[in-house]
Amino acid sequence: MWIPTEHEKYGVVIASFRGTVPYGLSLEIGDTVQILEKCDGWYRGFALKNPNIKGIFPSSYIHLKNACVKNKGQFEMVIPTEDSVITEMTSTLRDWGTMWKQLYVRNEGDLFHRLWHIMNEILDLRRQVLVGHLTHDRMKDVKRHITARLDWGNEQLGLDLVPRKEYAMVDPEDISITELYRLMEHRHRKKDTPVQASSHHLFVQMKSLMCSNLGEELEVIFSLFDSKENRPISERFFLRLNRNGLPKSPEKPERHCSLFVDLGSSELRKDIYITVHIIRIGRMGAGEKKNACSVQYRRPFGCAVLSIADLLTGETKDDLILKVYMCNTESEWYQIHENIIKKLNARYNLTGSNAGLAVSLQLLHGDIEQIRREYSSVFTHGVSITRKLGFSNIIMPGEMRNDLYITIERGEFEKGGKSVARNVEVTMYIIDSNGQNLKDFISFGSGEPPANEFHSFVLYHNNSPRWSELLKLPIPVDKFRGSHIRFEFRHCSTKEKGEKKLFGFSFVPLMQEDGRTLPDGTHELIVHKCEENTNLQDSSRYLRLPFSKASLLGTNNQAIKATKESFWITSFLCSTKLTQNGDMLDLLKWRTHPDKITGCLSKIKEIDGSEIVKFLQDTLDTLFGILDENSQKYGSKVFDSLVHIINLLQDSKFHHFKPVMDTYIESHFAGALAYRDLIKVLKWYVDRITEAERQEHIQEVLKAQEYIFKYIVQSRRLFSLATGGQNEEEFRCCIQELLMSVRFFLSQESKGSGALSQSQAVFLSSFPAVYSELLKLFDVREVANLVHDTLGSLPTIMHVDDSLQAVKLQCIGKTVESQLYTNPDSRYILLPVVLHHLHMHLQEQKDLIMCARILSNIFCLIKKNSSEKSVLEEIDVIVTSLLDILLRTILEITSRPQPSGSAMRLQFQDVTGEFVACLLSLLRQMTDRHYQQLLDGFSTKEELRDFLLQIFTVFRILIRPEMFPKDWTVMRLVANNVIITTVLYLSDALRKNFLNENFDYKIWDSYFYLAVIFINQLCLQLEMFTPSKKKKVLEKYGDMRVTMGCEIFSMWQNLGEHKLHFIPALIGPFLEVTLIPQPDLRNVMIPIFHDMMDWEQRRSGNFKQVEAKLIDKLDSLMSEGKGDETYRELFNSIIPLFGPYPSLLKKIERETWRESGVSLIATVTRLMERLLDYRDCMKMGEVDGKKIGCTVSLLNFYKTELNKEEMYIRYIHKLYDLHLKAQNFTEAAYTLLLYDELLEWSDRPLREFLTYPMQTEWQRKEYLHLTIIQNFDRGKCWENGIILCRKIAEQYESYYDYRNLSKMRMMEASLYDKIMDQQRLEPEFFRVGFYGKKFPFFLRNKEFVCRGHDYERLEAFQQRMLNEFPHAIAMQHANQPDETIFQAEAQYLQIYAVTPIPESQEVLQREGIPDNIKSFYKVNHIWRFRYDRPFHKGTKDKENEFKSLWVERTSLILVQSLPGISRWFEVEKREVVEMSPLENAIEVLENKNQQLKTLISQCHTRQMQNINPLTMCLNGVIDAAVNGGVSRYQEAFFVKEYILNHPEDGEKITRLRELMLEQAQILEFGLAVHEKFVPQDMRPLHKKLVDQFFVMKSSLGIQEFSACIQASPVHFPNGSPRVCRNSAPASMSPDGARVIPRRSPLSYPAVNRYSSSSLSSQASAEVSNITGQSESSDEVFNMQRMLFNHIGDGPLPRSDPNLSAPDKAVNPTPSSWSLDSGKEAKNMLDSGKLISPPVPPRPTQTASPARHGTSVSPSPAGRSPMKGSMQSFTPSPVEYHSSGLISNSPVLSGSYSSGISSLSRCSTSETSGFENPVNEQTVSLSTYSVPEEPVRKESKTPPPYSVYERTLRRPAPLPHSLSIPVTSEPPALPPKPLLARSTNLENGSRRTEQVPRPRPLPRKVSQL
Repeated sequence: MWIPTEHEKYGVVIASFRGTVPYGLSLEIGDTVQILEKCDGWYRGFALKNPNIKGIFPSSYIHLKNACVKNKGQFEMVIPTEDSVITEMTSTLRDWGTMWKQLYVRNEGDLFHRLWHIMNEILDLRRQVLVGHLTHDRMKDVKRHITARLDWGNEQLGLDLVPRKEYAMVDPEDISITELYRLMEHRHRKKDTPVQASSHHLFVQMKSLMCSNLGEELEVIFSLFDSKENRPISERFFLRLNRNGLPKSPEKPERHCSLFVDLGSSELRKDIYITVHIIRIGRMGAGEKKNACSVQYRRPFGCAVLSIADLLTGETKDDLILKVYMCNTESEWYQIHENIIKKLNARYNLTGSNAGLAVSLQLLHGDIEQIRREYSSVFTHGVSITRKLGFSNIIMPGEMRNDLYITIERGEFEKGGKSVARNVEVTMYIIDSNGQNLKDFISFGSGEPPANEFHSFVLYHNNSPRWSELLKLPIPVDKFRGSHIRFEFRHCSTKEKGEKKLFGFSFVPLMQEDGRTLPDGTHELIVHKCEENTNLQDSSRYLRLPFSKASLLGTNNQAIKATKESFWITSFLCSTKLTQNGDMLDLLKWRTHPDKITGCLSKIKEIDGSEIVKFLQDTLDTLFGILDENSQKYGSKVFDSLVHIINLLQDSKFHHFKPVMDTYIESHFAGALAYRDLIKVLKWYVDRITEAERQEHIQEVLKAQEYIFKYIVQSRRLFSLATGGQNEEEFRCCIQELLMSVRFFLSQESKGSGALSQSQAVFLSSFPAVYSELLKLFDVREVANLVHDTLGSLPTIMHVDDSLQAVKLQCIGKTVESQLYTNPDSRYILLPVVLHHLHMHLQEQKDLIMCARILSNIFCLIKKNSSEKSVLEEIDVIVTSLLDILLRTILEITSRPQPSGSAMRLQFQDVTGEFVACLLSLLRQMTDRHYQQLLDGFSTKEELRDFLLQIFTVFRILIRPEMFPKDWTVMRLVANNVIITTVLYLSDALRKNFLNENFDYKIWDSYFYLAVIFINQLCLQLEMFTPSKKKKVLEKYGDMRVTMGCEIFSMWQNLGEHKLHFIPALIGPFLEVTLIPQPDLRNVMIPIFHDMMDWEQRRSGNFKQVEAKLIDKLDSLMSEGKGDETYRELFNSIIPLFGPYPSLLKKIERETWRESGVSLIATVTRLMERLLDYRDCMKMGEVDGKKIGCTVSLLNFYKTELNKEEMYIRYIHKLYDLHLKAQNFTEAAYTLLLYDELLEWSDRPLREFLTYPMQTEWQRKEYLHLTIIQNFDRGKCWENGIILCRKIAEQYESYYDYRNLSKMRMMEASLYDKIMDQQRLEPEFFRVGFYGKKFPFFLRNKEFVCRGHDYERLEAFQQRMLNEFPHAIAMQHANQPDETIFQAEAQYLQIYAVTPIPESQEVLQREGIPDNIKSFYKVNHIWRFRYDRPFHKGTKDKENEFKSLWVERTSLILVQSLPGISRWFEVEKREVVEMSPLENAIEVLENKNQQLKTLISQCHTRQMQNINPLTMCLNGVIDAAVNGGVSRYQEAFFVKEYILNHPEDGEKITRLRELMLEQAQILEFGLAVHEKFVPQDMRPLHKKLVDQFFVMKSSLGIQEFSACIQASPVHFPNGSPRVCRNSAPASMSPDGARVIPRRSPLSYPAVNRYSSSSLSSQASAEVSNITGQSESSDEVFNMQRMLFNHIGDGPLPRSDPNLSAPDKAVNPTPSSWSLDSGKEAKNMLDSGKLISPPVPPRPTQTASPARHGTSVSPSPAGRSPMKGSMQSFTPSPVEYHSSGLISNSPVLSGSYSSGISSLSRCSTSETSGFENPVNEQTVSLSTYSVPEEPVRKESKTPPPYSVYERTLRRPAPLPHSLSIPVTSEPPALPPKPLLARSTNLENGSRRTEQVPRPRPLPRKVSQL
C-alpha cells in the first residue's frame, strides 16, 4: 500500500534506472527527485527536471537528503536544507552542462575549454565543502572562490547576475528592494570596475650578470630613485655574486629576491627608476697582475637603470637584460645613475666587457597581507623586504621602528706630503657608551644580514671622493643614549704589500645631552688626524673633542679650526620611540619646568604630527594632567591643544591612530572632572560664533566635537562611577544649554560673508557622530528629540548657500545611517524632519545622489511585509510626503539627456536606479489601506488624473530595457511584480472615476499602452528561459503576462461604447500581445479583436480600418521576429477564428458581417504565412534564393491582394538590397524598375522616404532611371539600358537640358560599344520542383525555372540548392511526383536543365546579325522552356531501339519572363506532348543537318580558324551512319511493315528520306570544304571519312543524285557567302559577311586560318595520290587522337605544303570574270537550255596561312569550349569553282579526272506562300574545265593580307545548296536593340504570342 512520505522527501539518484516496470520512471544518475509516496522498497515521485511525469522507482537507487517542505499537500515545495552555496552550485552546474555542450556544437572552442576547467575547479571545491573538515576561515575562502567562479561562468554564458550576501544567494522577498538594488549594483560594479589598489610592491629577482671577463666577486645594490626630486626613495637591496656572475647563496632565495614594499600610487610614475650599482671586490686596477696585491678593495664596476614605467603595463618581465654602463671618470661615480637617466652620453659608456644584468621584475598591487595570501609561494620560499626610506604614507599604530639612516656623502682630504692623491677608504663602527663596538647593527641593505663594520669603496687617486653610500643602523632605543659612530679614513696602497694606512678619523654622537637624537640633515664632521698606530679603542680620549664644524662656532680651538679636511654625512631618523624635537620633550617633562607650561602648550601646534602620534598617549596624559593641575589657568589652552591633536588624526597619514585614541579614552583616560571644563569652553566657543569675525579657530573646534563629546561622556561616566551619579540634573542642564546655543547659531542666516554658513557646515558634518555618545547617557527618545530640535532649527531657505545645503543633506544622511535611526521609536520622531529636508531638495532637483542614498537607507530599514503598526505609520508619512515628488524626480532625471563622460553616465544610472528602487520599495510596502488613503486624498478628479498619468508614465520608464543592466533579471522580476500589483489597485480608480460621462481618453490610452509593453517585456518571455529558471519564476511570481492580459480584457469590457475611441489605435498593440506564444494569454486577448470588428462594423458598416491597421502592424512585428507557427494556425477561418476559443467562432458565424470577417481572416492568414517565411529566411546569414524568393512572394502579395503601395515600395527596396548584396545586378535593375513605373515625369513634390530626400517626382524618377541603367550596365543587360537612356534623353531634350542630353547620348553610345566589344556568357536554365510540406509556403509543391549563375552547370546548381535546403532529398528522376510526395512531411528537390525558347525569333533568324547581338535575344525575355525525356513505348527492339524510342516534350510557361525581379519564377502552365519515334528521327536529323551547315559555313567563310569541330562533327555523323546511325532509321521506318501499319505517316517518311538525302549532300559538300582546309597530318583521317561516306551512300542506296529524287533544298540560315547583296557587288568578297554560329555546341573561337586549295584537277590528283597510299588502322586511330588533342590546345598555324610559290603570290590584277556570267546562266535557264557558265581565270594567289596574324581577338570560352560565342573577324576570300554539290567527284571517289562532273540534279524550289509554284524540271550544269597548273611547289609565307583584296577579288559562284536568294533592294538596317517584351519594361503585363519560325524560302538556280 502506498503511504505518503513524512521525511523521505528529497534525494539524488545514485544509479540509473531505466523504468522498464509498469509505471516506472526513467532516471539518470545525478538526477534529483521529489518523493511523494513509498511502498515496500519503492518510491513514487518525479524528477525535478521534469515534474509533470510521475512514476515509481526503487528506493535503493536513491540517496536521501535533508529537506524542508513548504505548502504541505498537493502543491508542496521541497527545499534542500544543505548549504545555500552548494545548492546554487549544483543547479548552476546543471544549467551550464547543457550550454557547455552547445559551445562545442557552435565551435567556440576557447570558451568550451575554459568553462571545462572552471567546472572541474568548482566540483573540486564542492567536494571540500561537502567533506566538512574545513576551518571557518578556510570555508569562507573556499566559498569566495566558488562564488567568484560561478559569477565568471554566468557572465561568460550570458546568464543572470546573482545577488549575494556573504557568499549565499539572497531571496529578493526577504530583503527590501533598495537593499537588493545595492547588492546587485555592488556585484555589477565589482565586475565592471576593479578597485584601484592604493599600495603597490615591486618584486625583484636577481638572476645573473653576464660578462665576458669577470673573475672577481661582485656586490649588486638595487634601489629606487626619484629623478624628479633627485633622491633615493627606498632602502637598498644588497646581494653578492660569485666569480661567475651568479648569486652567492642560490639556496637562500631571500639573498637574491626582494620585495620593495609600500609604494604609493603617486610613486608609480615614469620618473621613478630602479637603479643598480655594481661594485667589484678585488685589486685596485681591473687589469693588474694577480700577484701585484693580495688585499681586496671595493671598487666601482658599473651601473644599470630602468624606468618603473616599463612595468606599469602589468606584464611580468621575466628575463630582462639591463645594459651596464661605466662612468668615464671615477669621480663621477656618485651620480652615474643620474647621468644615465639624463642621457648625458659624454659622461658614461658601456662597460668594456659589454656586461648585461639578467633580472626578473613584477609589480604587485594591494596591501601586504593580500600579497602574502595571493603570492604565498614567494613568501614561503623566502624573500627579503626592502622598505621605503622613512615611514610609509600611512603610519600604523603599534609599528615599532628605530632606524637611523646614514649616507656617507663625501670627503675633502689633503695630499699628506705625497705627490699623488690618496686612495681613501672609510671604515665605520658603532661604539656604545662603554666604548665597546656594537655588533650586527650596520645594514648594507636587505638581502644581507647586518655587519659589525662597514668599508666604503675606494676611488683611485682622489682627495675629494664622493661616495653617496646609504646605510641603515637599526640600533635599539636602549643603546642609543651614549652611543656614537666612528669613521676611520685609510689610504690604500697599490704597492705589493697593499697595506691600508690610517691617517684620520671622525665621529658623531647619536644623542644630544638634552635627550634629543641627532637631527636630520647633512653634517660636516671634523677629520681628526692620527697615525697608523693610534689606539682608538679608548673612545673617552676623543669624545671630549668637537665632532662637527657646526659645534666649533662657539669655541676658540684654533688648531682644529685651521684644518682643511672635512667629512660629510647625511642622517635621517625613522623612529617610533625617539624624538629630535625639543618642544616635545619639554611638554612631556612639564612637571620639571612648571614655568614653561604655557609656552609648551602654545608650541604644540608647531610640532610635527608624526612626533605627536608617536607619543600620543603620553601627550594626552600630559594635557589632562595640566588640566587637573589648574583648570582655571590652563583650561582654554589645554582645550585648544586637545582640538589640535584630535584634528591631526583626521589627516589620512595619521587616520589609523584614531583607534589608539579610542583605546585611550576607554582604558587610560582618568579625567573624571574634565567634562565640566570641556563643556564650558565648548559652549563659550559656540556662543561666540555669531559675533566672531574670524571663524577659523571656531571651525577647528567644531570639527573636533566628536572626540570632545567622547571625552565629555567618558569623563561624566567616570564621575558618576566615583560619586554614585551625583549632579546628574546639572549635567543634563549643561548639555541642554550647550545644544540650545547650537540651535541658536544654526538658525542664524548668513548675512553678507559666508563665514557663518561655513561654521554651520562644519558643525553639521561632524554632529551625527555625537549621537552614539549621547545615547550612552540619555534615553533614545530624549536623544531623538534633541536631534530633531537641532536639525529642525536649520533655516529652510534653499537658495542661500549651495555648499551649506549639501552639508545639511549629508548630515541628514548620516543621521539616517546612525544607530539612533535604527530604533523604531526614535525613527518615528526623526522621520518628519528627514522627509522635510528630502522634500525640499527633491523639489529643487538638487543633490540627487545624496537624496537617493538617504531614501535607500530609509527603505532598507523598513523590511518587506512588516505589519507592525509603527512601520505602517511610517509608510503613511512617507507616502504623504514623498510619493508624488519621487514620481516627478524619476520623470525628470529620465527625461534629461544622459551625460557623455563614462564616469558621469555611471553616476547618472546609479542615481536613477536608486530612485527607482526606492519607489518600488515604497509601493511594495503599501497596503490596501495606504492605496485607499492615497486615492481618497485627491480633492479633485484633475489631481487624480494627473497622478495616474504620472505613475503610468513612470511605470513605462521602469519597464524600459535600459533601466537595469541586461543580466539583472532578478531585479526586473521584482519590479514587474510591484508594478502589476500597483496597476491592479489603480485600475479600480480608473473604472470608478473615468468612465461614462467622465471618460478620459488620454488616461485610458496610457493604461492600455502600459499594459501592452508590460506583457511584451523580454524578461517576462518565459519560453526563452531554461527549464529550471522558468520553474523558479513560475513558482515565485506565476506568469505575470496572463494576469495583466486578464486585466486588459476586464478593463476593455468595461469600456462599452467608448471602445470606438481605441479603434484602430489599439489594434497594433493588442496584436503584439497575441503574438506571444502563451495560449492562456491568447485566449484572453484574441476575443478583443472580434469586439473591435463588431464595433467598427456598427460605426462605419465595414472594418477596413481594422484590416489596414492589422496588416501594417503584422508586417512590422513579423519583421522584428515575433510570432510563431501556431499563430499562423490561429489565424484560420476553419478552426475557431483566432485559436481555441469556442465561443468566438460561434459569435462570428452569428454576425451579419460573417463573410467579410472570414475574408479578412483568410487574407491575414495568407499574409502571416508569407511574413513567417520572410522572417525565417531573413534569420539566415548569406543572401540566397530563398530570401529573394520569399521577398518577391511578399511584395507581390502586397501589390495584388492588399494593394498597399507603401509596403509594396518598401519591399521593392528590400529586394533591391538583397540583389545588390548577391551581385544580381540585372535583377536589381528590374526590381527598381517596379518603383520607377509607379512614378510620372511630373513636378509633384515627394516627401522624404526610405533613403530618398525630399524632392520632386521628376528628380526621383531621373535618379531611379540612372541607377537602373547603371545596374543594367553592371549586369551586361545593355539593350535594356539603351531603352532607358532614350527615355531619359527625351526628357532632357524636352527641357532643353543639352548638357545632360549629351551625356546620356554618350552613355547610350558606350552601351552599343559594349554590346559589340564585350563578351556575354549565356546562362544555363534549370527547372526546380519543391515538393513536400516542410518547404516554406511560397515554395511548397511548386515548380520554378531558375537562371543559373555564370559558369554554373547542373551539378554546381544542384549542390547550391542542397546547401540552401540542407534537409532536402534530391530526386533522381524527372517524372512528375505523386500525391504522397506532395503531402510528405519532408523536403524533396527535383532539378534538371531546361532549354530556353526565345520569344523573338525574328532577330535570331535574320542573317548577317552578329552573334554578340543575337546572344542577348537567345536568353532574355524568355517565357517558355523545353525539356525532352526519351522513353520506350511498347516492347523495346534490342536490335533497333529507334523503333520504340518516343520523346516526351514538356514545355514550361512561366508567370513572368526571365530575367526579371528574381532569378527564378514559378511555372504557370506546363504542356506535355509526345513525339513518335518517326517525328523524333526527323527532328534529330534536322538538328544535325543544321549543325553541319553552320559548321561548314563557318569553316567555308574562314570564320572558324580551327577545323577540328567540323572534323569531329563529320566523323560523328559519317561514322554513326556507317555503324548503323541513319541506317537504323531506314530499318525502322522504311520497311513495308511500318508503312502499312502507319499509313498516316507517309508524308513524314518522305520528309525523313529527304533529310537523309539532304544530309548526304551536306556531307559531300562538307567533305569538299574539309579537304581544302584539313592540315597535312589529318589527311589520313580525311581519307577514312571519304571512304566511309561512300559506304554510307551505298547504304542509303545513293549512287548519284538522280533527277527522280526530290531533295529538299540545303539552306544555311546563318548566312553563307552572298552575291549581289549590295548595289556594288564587286566590293564584297564571297567571305565578306561574318557568319555567326547559332549556339552550336561545337562552335569554336576562330584562332587559326588554314590555306586552302580549289577543287581543281590538280587538287583531285593530289588527294588521289594521298588516298592511294596504304593507311593502317593504327595510323587513322592516331589521326583521331591528334584531332582530339587539337581541340584541347589551340592549333598552330599551318600552310599547305602542296601549294606552289606562285600559288601563294599576290596577283594585283583583278579577274576578268564578272557577274555577267551569272546573268547569262539565268538567261539560259529561262530559255530552257542548259549552258555552262564561263570559266573564270584562276588567280595565282591563295589564302595565306599567316593571316591569323591579323587583328583578331579570340573570344574567351563560354560555359565550356563547346559553347563559346565566336568573335567577329574578317575572313580571307576563298574561291569556289563549282556551282553545285559534287557527285562522283574524283576527290571523293579517289579516281583522277581533269574536271568536276556535273550534278545531275539541282535543288528545286518548293511551293510556298510567298511565290508562285514553279514546275519541277531537271536542271543540269555542265562541267567547266580549269587549266592545269603545276602544284607541289615550295611553301613560302605570303605578304600580309591586304585591305585591297576585298575590292579586287570577284565573288566565285557557290554551290546552289549554300546559296541565298538574291534581292535587288539594299538590306534593311539591323533592328535596334529593343527588349523583346518592351511592354514588360513599361507596363509588364501582356505577353506577345509566339511567332512560328518561318521556313526558309526555296531557292532557284536563276537567283544566283
